[in-house]
Amino acid sequence: MPEGSIIAKTFKQRQVNIVERNRLFWSSRRGMLELDLILLPFLDNIYPTLAQADKESYWQLLECEDQDMFAWFMRRENPQNSQLQRIVDLVRTNTGLQPPTK
Repeated sequence: MPEGSIIAKTFKQRQVNIVERNRLFWSSRRGMLELDLILLPFLDNIYPTLAQADKESYWQLLECEDQDMFAWFMRRENPQNSQLQRIVDLVRTNTGLQPPTK
């Protein structure tokens, strides 16, 4: 298959997507089972549909400490950074982490 062909480009793009997906999967695996149960379904079901800016916010979220993320997802605290707040809200909304009813 010639390097410049459409098939070769499509194949290369799929390889890149698989590598990116694997990196995100392993980065989304955390030291807390509770976070795994939140982040892995989000990665599988919602992440592929996100806008690029939100994907970048997710990458930034993965650099945060587990305890901070857990507090954010459980609504004990909110991130100071507005980009992080947006992705935390997206995770909360799309993984069943709804606010408690009063």
